[in-house]
Amino acid sequence: MSRSRRDLVWIPTFAVLVAFAVPWPLWGVDRVVAGLPVWIWWHVAWLGLCTVLFSRFVESGAWERGMGRRPESENGSALGGDRR
Repeated sequence: MSRSRRDLVWIPTFAVLVAFAVPWPLWGVDRVVAGLPVWIWWHVAWLGLCTVLFSRFVESGAWERGMGRRPESENGSALGGDRR
């Protein structure tokens, strides 16, 4: 299976997301913001970023291509849609 360059960009993107999922820069930091440790806020922001990037990944059609399916623009709705 051949992958487009656009799809290959997602591999390092997700590698970076995994590498920084653990708040390495905040180890040993005891600072508290709004009643929660800073590392908790790191995770909240990181999960928000992951959500946005994963939605872009799915919208780009890379998910369907990676699963060996045609993107929804070629075969109708991703959820099945109207199959009359």
